[in-house]
Amino acid sequence: MKKKGSLWLIIAIVVVVLIAFVVFIPMGDPETEDIQVDAYEDTQGDTPVNTLENENSKPAGDNASEASAESYDPEDTWAVYWYLCGSDLESGNGAATNDLIEMMEATLPENVTVVIETGGAAEWMNEMVDASVIQRYVYSIDEITLVDEQEQANMGDPATLQDFLSFCETNYPADHKMFLFWDHGGGSVAGAACDENYGYDALTLTEMDQAFSSVYQGQKLPLEIVGFDTCLMSTLDTANVFKQYASYLVASEELEPGNGWDYNGWLSALGKNPGMNGAQLGTVICDTFMAGCESFGTADEITLAVTDLKKLDDLLTAFNGMGKEILSSAIAAPAVCGEFARSAQRAENYGGNNNTDGYTNMVDLGDLVRKAKNILPETATQVLEALDDAIVYKINGQYRQNASGLSVYYSYNGDEQELDSYSEVAADPVYPNFIRYSIGGELPEEAVEDLEDVSYEAVTALDKFEEDMPVEITEDSYARLILNPDSLGSVKSVFFNLAYYIEEDDIMLFLGRDNDITADWEQGIFEDNFRGVWGSLDGSLCYMEITYEGDDYNLYSVPIYLNGEECILRVVYDFNEEAFQILGARDEVDEQSMGDKNLIIIRPGDEVSPILYAMSLSDEEGELVEVSDEKVTIQEDSAFYEVELGDGTFAFMFEVVDTANNSYDSELVRFETLNGEISIITE
Repeated sequence: MKKKGSLWLIIAIVVVVLIAFVVFIPMGDPETEDIQVDAYEDTQGDTPVNTLENENSKPAGDNASEASAESYDPEDTWAVYWYLCGSDLESGNGAATNDLIEMMEATLPENVTVVIETGGAAEWMNEMVDASVIQRYVYSIDEITLVDEQEQANMGDPATLQDFLSFCETNYPADHKMFLFWDHGGGSVAGAACDENYGYDALTLTEMDQAFSSVYQGQKLPLEIVGFDTCLMSTLDTANVFKQYASYLVASEELEPGNGWDYNGWLSALGKNPGMNGAQLGTVICDTFMAGCESFGTADEITLAVTDLKKLDDLLTAFNGMGKEILSSAIAAPAVCGEFARSAQRAENYGGNNNTDGYTNMVDLGDLVRKAKNILPETATQVLEALDDAIVYKINGQYRQNASGLSVYYSYNGDEQELDSYSEVAADPVYPNFIRYSIGGELPEEAVEDLEDVSYEAVTALDKFEEDMPVEITEDSYARLILNPDSLGSVKSVFFNLAYYIEEDDIMLFLGRDNDITADWEQGIFEDNFRGVWGSLDGSLCYMEITYEGDDYNLYSVPIYLNGEECILRVVYDFNEEAFQILGARDEVDEQSMGDKNLIIIRPGDEVSPILYAMSLSDEEGELVEVSDEKVTIQEDSAFYEVELGDGTFAFMFEVVDTANNSYDSELVRFETLNGEISIITE
């Protein structure tokens, strides 16, 4: 946590969209019936169709220029197959309805058709869609038509996906096709499209592959684009599954805000130029998405990328080489595991990956390799070059500057059972074995079969962290933690925890976790940098947990009640601006590792109650109790900034986290502040 800052309050532009009317035509039934869609508020607003200038976008390189030059005949037909699993995004916020009406603002020519399957939500926020059945609509020119109904079915079941694919291919073939998933997404393990009516069952990557292979078996790249208007699905493993079915993947590494893609923008662009290929259309999807997010303040953490799946094999080959190099190195010198874990901790990661937010276990592939380059001397450059070659185009929010376009799994939570699930969908078999070894799991004998000059007999278990954590007080009154350098091979990170120490009231009030310490990893020496200040919202102290440590900015999660609902406030400290900024609020990652797609903008009039945690000093079990009595009413000039903690006694503890995500606390050090002077209580 660094110096004082200010809060930018962003007010979303609200556009009221006129009531839309649609025509209902059951398949094979010539009778028609008018059905009205409720009026709704579109918070996205209009966005331009043309390609936009964006300082955080990646202009198309030579590979993309070649792909973009291969335009199609404007008279060719296009079909977009839209798997619209509404889930609680629709029943709670009407997000799917919003996107349907955005689509209906686009005028399409006769040779561009959108086929939509609706389901997955307990309730739809319009009078058109029936939540009790699976429905299929077709939108073309300026009319939406209901063409088919099926019995209620689980959209998280591969059989439902397969049936929709078969229906589309049979009834709406086209020269160029795009398949689009819409709903929550959770990354390589969790998958996407979770059905609210069936316990939020989601399609895993294996199930998606099963459905697509049953329909497209033997066909070479039958689709131009596979897109995910979901969170967290631009992963190496997603790309690996769909490289046999599509030329391009369009997806986000990070959580998407609730406004999602701009359907009027990119569909209007396709309608005006059906000669676009997948690279060109994907670029428009990215740029209109960025413009839509910028229009009402949700662009700070967004990512979206177009991946050329025809170039993926080179990346997979390089990644396989990386897996072999890092596993061989770890077997020879297990301390490599700790170094790689610290690289993953510093690399840009998505959707959470801490105890406050939950865990999605997805990290940016390029940033991870860059951070670990010193322990990947033989393969890092090949991976980075192949990755850059595969990414046609990408956009990045201001606080997602290191996103390379594709993410990869890393076990931040040390969950071996989840790692087993990842191994089933992993694009490469070697890398998961390294992850298993690095979190203390048993390495299977077949894991070393393809490694050069490595025998299974040479494999030793990764040494666990030694819990001896002596803290000494330096001559200039700093707390110093000394770790045995030999034990750092299983250490992922070192933080500190801060709390008020109120002995007379028998209470310790926790303020959070940060990384503002001086660290010498080679010697295993860590010193405090306690400055007597902490983060606050309009002067009200907050519990803060650092979630990302970057060169230009740090990200923090702050638990709060927002208008009575528990959620996580996202806060950034910008080193260039030397200020804090509130990015918005989200729910925590759920038990299925699905990230929250609904970014909430903090507005004047909102009531925020910061959540702190306390425990009794005499409680031997150390049970934490939530404290959230103070309310802050947001004003136009509200701000997040550091405040002086004032006179009092504070508890400071170093925290060591190992590669399996086990946490170890040092002995407690007490600081006393009096009239601005900080001293350590030594008795």
